[in-house]
Amino acid sequence: MYTVTAPENAPIAHEVLAAFPFPATLTEVARYGQGHINDTYCVQCQSGEGDCVRFILQGISSAAFPHPEKLMENFVGITTFLREKILSSGGDPLRETLSLVKTRDGKNFYTDSRGQVWRLMPFVENTDCFQSATPELFEASARTFGRFQYLLQDYPAQTLHETIVKFHDTEDRFEKFRDALEADRLGRARQVQPEIRFVLERKEDCSVALQALREGKLPLRVTHNDAKLNNVLIDRDTHEGVCVIDLDTTMPGLSINDFGDSIRFGANHCQEDEKDLGKVNFDIGLYEVYTRGFLEGARGSLTAEELRYLPWGARLMTLECGIRFLTDYLEGDRYFHIRYPEQNLDRTRTQFKLVRDMEQQFDAMSAIVSKYAK
Repeated sequence: MYTVTAPENAPIAHEVLAAFPFPATLTEVARYGQGHINDTYCVQCQSGEGDCVRFILQGISSAAFPHPEKLMENFVGITTFLREKILSSGGDPLRETLSLVKTRDGKNFYTDSRGQVWRLMPFVENTDCFQSATPELFEASARTFGRFQYLLQDYPAQTLHETIVKFHDTEDRFEKFRDALEADRLGRARQVQPEIRFVLERKEDCSVALQALREGKLPLRVTHNDAKLNNVLIDRDTHEGVCVIDLDTTMPGLSINDFGDSIRFGANHCQEDEKDLGKVNFDIGLYEVYTRGFLEGARGSLTAEELRYLPWGARLMTLECGIRFLTDYLEGDRYFHIRYPEQNLDRTRTQFKLVRDMEQQFDAMSAIVSKYAK
């Protein structure tokens, strides 16, 4: 009999596991990874010959994703498309994209007695997931996300569901900030006047990418929308990116946003809530490393306008993230988890410092894109 290392969930775990066919005897079910949204477990099986086979079992958060059936429709469409592309190029789809194990009755997911949706995926062995990395690994992740864009360039993005509505709509984020400022329910606005001015002075910036989309300058793409280093599996032997994971926020969007989110996350050396802003600096060297890798992986699939707007992607994703932190602070820290009262304010200030650095180095950022564009 297998063991479940989260005993409070054992009854549900037994119910869910019974819904899937496993190729060998179950031996252990243990919580896995550092994700904060979905319930993720590693399921281990042992054959009579002693071979170990592992799977990832994931329960989708209904709080984050109120329509999991739409999310799974996206997941199946995208991974099926990727599988065909990878096979046609001689690759290994079991390593280079996520895939599903169907339930005993042939479905792509199982809905438990509480209404939570669960999916089972083969474990991609001999890979690691990093929270921070060397420049070499940062560039490897860039090639992987660039290749993600390349492989999905022909996928009809408009057919995908928005799993989180207006997730990277910077105009909407600005309006929500302004609503929180006007309400000022906790009287915190007077404490953060410099940060408020910073946002208000950049209202026009919040429309740059969306206006380009409306004018037809930027195409709608299939985008990951959480394109960070820790959402790429890195091969232990080659140290190259193998597979993009955590596809739940994959939906219609802008390629510059995926690029920009990676830059926001990785092109600096500070903690997200660093109090000493003297330690918060945008690293143009890491920006160049990532740009080189991303464009190499994209293989010329980005348009000339997308290339021109890539630096804007970095600025806007960082500004948007700072606006979200500040909005949450004004509203009483209802969305982002905090460990101390002013953590969201500290997070706001780091993002705004990075934005200011990017503004000052914007010409250099554009020159780097031109250097590697093909």
